[in-house]
Amino acid sequence: MTLPKNVGTMDRNIRLAVAGVLILAGLIANSVLLDILGLIVLATGAFGTCLAYVPLKIDTTEKKEG
Repeated sequence: MTLPKNVGTMDRNIRLAVAGVLILAGLIANSVLLDILGLIVLATGAFGTCLAYVPLKIDTTEKKEG
């Protein structure tokens, strides 16, 4: 099964920044939950695929006109 690329550039950059903040906050607060959330957000940003977007039919990638 191929996962669709449905996370655009701006969405990806926001996800990577939020992931860094969540992971850092989790390390400072000694919270495993924040670290896990941060890793999930990091993975969706790094791979460009958000499984929550699939059933909602959301796609933030830039489509080329042609």
